[in-house]
Amino acid sequence: MTGKLAEGQILCDETGTKVAKVMELIGPIKRPFASATPLTNNIKKYIGKSVFTFDHSPANTQKFRRRRK
Repeated sequence: MTGKLAEGQILCDETGTKVAKVMELIGPIKRPFASATPLTNNIKKYIGKSVFTFDHSPANTQKFRRRRK
């Protein structure tokens, strides 16, 4: 892993598809491992592939809703 990774962040693949959510960081501080829960049913396709983090978690952002007239 490179850069900062925090618990609760969403991991995505090259196309931006949400793959997993980081649940906890374990291991040494210099080279931690991330334990993640999959967000897709076909997780075997992502084994050994690179995943990336969003700058902000889309799960924490508020959705825009239009008011009814």
